[in-house]
Amino acid sequence: MPVRNGGGTTRVLIAAASASRLSELEQMLRADSSLLVAGTLTNLAILPQRAADFQADVVLLDLTQPELQFAEAMVSLQRTGASVIALVDDPEGNWTRQALRSGVLGILPRNSARADIHSAIHSGQLGLIVMEPELLREVLGLASVRGPESDLGAVEELTDREVEVLRLLAEGFANKEIASRLGISDHTVKFHISSILAKLDVASRTEAVTVGIRKGLILL
Repeated sequence: MPVRNGGGTTRVLIAAASASRLSELEQMLRADSSLLVAGTLTNLAILPQRAADFQADVVLLDLTQPELQFAEAMVSLQRTGASVIALVDDPEGNWTRQALRSGVLGILPRNSARADIHSAIHSGQLGLIVMEPELLREVLGLASVRGPESDLGAVEELTDREVEVLRLLAEGFANKEIASRLGISDHTVKFHISSILAKLDVASRTEAVTVGIRKGLILL
């Protein structure tokens, strides 16, 4: 999904029921220069309309409880072209599945760290689904404890450096940016990415990130 303003900044509309929570989230987002707070909102009933008015790339939605009635609004919100990241505590599997069907791309606890929220926004803007591994396993009906026969062979083959590169890919960084952050050459970054794609048996960066999230390597 392209960034609407074309300047490399992601426009975020923050929606929360309380003014204090809005202020807290706004302060979090302003710490990242690549994020622009396009607006704030306490009336969730008009969220789709305001997302269109503010030309939001991403809506950061804070929910005090996982209500099933929000699905219709999320469908309408999806039509505006904005990605939705929901902050909600202890959602049940049915709620999470409905949220995903309604177009929500990220589901994180409300007390998530600032870095995790920033990463979720960037990933959601790229169209990637973000949630904690335990929640994903619940949605998929998988056991929460992985045994020796679980599908983790490819993940275990990744080196620590490859995992670092994969996580930076998830944040949307280009090769040169990854090289600068890790203090390595562009050539080395390309080598690591090629190795990651081969080990995860995928053909693109997006697929690698998706597999990384599913396998629990990327916790956003």
